[in-house]
Amino acid sequence: MTYPHVPYVPTPEHVVRKMLELAGAGPNDIVYDLGAGDGRIVIIAVREFNVKKAIGIEIRSDLVREARRKIKELNIEGRAEIRQEDMFKADISEATIVTLFLLTSVNEKLKPKLESELKPGTRVVSHEFQMPGWKPKIIATIHDGRVSHTIYLYVIGEHK
Repeated sequence: MTYPHVPYVPTPEHVVRKMLELAGAGPNDIVYDLGAGDGRIVIIAVREFNVKKAIGIEIRSDLVREARRKIKELNIEGRAEIRQEDMFKADISEATIVTLFLLTSVNEKLKPKLESELKPGTRVVSHEFQMPGWKPKIIATIHDGRVSHTIYLYVIGEHK
């Protein structure tokens, strides 16, 4: 499947924390970040939210290298991992939380995959862009003085 280029714009760390907080991330969770960039969501999920495991799926080799270097440097390789893979082909079925900062058009294309692979109760958290046709459980807006960020929390099985 081809999909439009998604520019690399990292999610600010305070927004990452709010995304994981809204999803209720904790020790029983397995987080998948689709389009993981520099790995910051994976790293924060493991280090600050003590999730069981966090997997980042990223297609760009330069970002994968950078994220893997950070994970190794922080000595969290047993619980944090970055895979160089196409998010449309990756097996995400073990996820209890999926994080996204993609375009609405890409979210739209991901919907069938999320609905077929994720178990009921899995939380899907999207920074800035909605899942067209899904009902969010929570919409939160964070203001950081200059910019507002919107976060959408969806729960599989309660999203329609």
